[in-house]
Amino acid sequence: MSTFKIWINSLRKNILLSIMKYIGASNHQNGKPIDKVQIKRVLIIRPNHRLGNQLMMTPVVQEVLETFSNCQIDLFAGKVSPILFKNYERIDRIIKLPRKPFKELFKYLKTWLSIRSRRYDIAINTTGGSSSGRLATKFARATYKVYGNDENTLLYKHADYYHLAKTPVYNFRYFLSELGIADENKKIPCLDIKLSAAEIAEGKQKLNSLITKKDERTLCLYTFATGAKCYSESWWIEFYEKLKTKYADFNIIEILPVENVSMIKFKAPSFYSKDIREMGAVMANTAIWIGADCGIMHLASASNVPTLGFFSVTNANSYVPYNKNSKALITTESTMDDIFSEIDKILTINSQQ
Repeated sequence: MSTFKIWINSLRKNILLSIMKYIGASNHQNGKPIDKVQIKRVLIIRPNHRLGNQLMMTPVVQEVLETFSNCQIDLFAGKVSPILFKNYERIDRIIKLPRKPFKELFKYLKTWLSIRSRRYDIAINTTGGSSSGRLATKFARATYKVYGNDENTLLYKHADYYHLAKTPVYNFRYFLSELGIADENKKIPCLDIKLSAAEIAEGKQKLNSLITKKDERTLCLYTFATGAKCYSESWWIEFYEKLKTKYADFNIIEILPVENVSMIKFKAPSFYSKDIREMGAVMANTAIWIGADCGIMHLASASNVPTLGFFSVTNANSYVPYNKNSKALITTESTMDDIFSEIDKILTINSQQ
């Protein structure tokens, strides 16, 4: 994308946000207690197409399903969401925004109008900083509305409030507490695409076709990322050569991006697929995923792989890989030895479970 287009998009987003940030306040219906059994239909809103942002919705979807045992959920989300939520029960309808609204204007408007076609008990905007999310929440016909603007109340209560997978859950719990449902401070659900046993078994077969040491564990690399998040080829090659030496008894594979490029020049056995769930299933059979902050990092987390994410430019507090035994590492403050020390810790914990 050209510098001019980046500037225009940034300007557009800032203008929209400045206009929309005053839209709506979470509606508690004057504090009237809510009956969980009576909540039958919930709309969850994340109108964004990026893989990582869509995966960040999975914790709040799990939270809502657990809280309201009789409810059905509609999602207002990006085009990849039907794939990610394929194995979720009680997802009734997924309203997908077109990727290019000005080229598909009629479809874009029809999508927005479909929000009004049903009445919801609750509409939940997952990102308070999203102008389109706030507008969609305002537009929805819902008895209760959660705009996601409780930052000042919750920021000092939860040190991890700014994590994009946790923020909507904290906001949702706070909203319910204002309506008489106590916050039990349970652990927030992890990212999860709910891979089936059959998907994982098929992923194991695909992994076995790549590796030679069938009885040994596998390290999974993903060497690509977009823009400034992408580490150089020389950095990755140095890392890979040291990794091979230190973990000579392990298998090492590389998951390739849709661009089909490798920052280690395809030195390791590689797996390429455009099927997100297939990628997740292969990664689910590995001992650790290692790579830079990106959507595939969050896919690894959502596939239940211990994940070590490298951060150099983005805010780790908001994007740290969130699942069991995962870690974010700020590489501008770390050495190669620090990285291998973290890999050792993750592999040791994983082997003991």
